[in-house]
Amino acid sequence: MDAVETVRALETRMEARDWEGVAALVHPAAVIEWPRTGETFTGAAYVAMNRAYPEGWSITVRDVVGSGERAASDLEVTQEGVDGVYVAAGFWTVRDGQVVAGREYWSGPGLDDAPAWRAPYTSQANQP
Repeated sequence: MDAVETVRALETRMEARDWEGVAALVHPAAVIEWPRTGETFTGAAYVAMNRAYPEGWSITVRDVVGSGERAASDLEVTQEGVDGVYVAAGFWTVRDGQVVAGREYWSGPGLDDAPAWRAPYTSQANQP
């Protein structure tokens, strides 16, 4: 799969809650950053964090574009009980059909600080 196909498959598998399928597309040593909240996740922790994310969400992929090893995604995410829509712009590097790096910029209602429940999944929590 090229980068665009890999990122589309990643989002499709996330929406389906196919966590084994998501893990197959994210390299265990991948580094995924959320600059707005200052969080950084390794590949396995990124998958685990998304799996632990409070249920009631739904992803709509608005667009994925790219070339070679690079892809950019435009997402809308709704969450039950939340007025408004979350949006994310993702920038991904893909090698051999796996995400090896990513940076997601999230915006939406109530996104001032990183919630405490995500702390165990960030790279700071995984330091020796």
